[in-house]
Amino acid sequence: MKKTYKIEVDCANCANKMEQATNQIAGVKSAVVNFMALKMTVEFADGADEKTVMGAVLKACRKIERDCEIDF
Repeated sequence: MKKTYKIEVDCANCANKMEQATNQIAGVKSAVVNFMALKMTVEFADGADEKTVMGAVLKACRKIERDCEIDF
């Protein structure tokens, strides 16, 4: 399953770090952050729970940028 989310991120460097962090999370098959469009596309591994995985993604992203928001 692949989904796209609106993300609030302030700089391209942070967006790149968030993409790398998201790709390391269990349940994420692949992730791409588009800074210009302020969107994050996440492909989930088979059987992964979207809410649980996205909670972990948000937590990881907030370590990079404290006020990051992801609409999921």
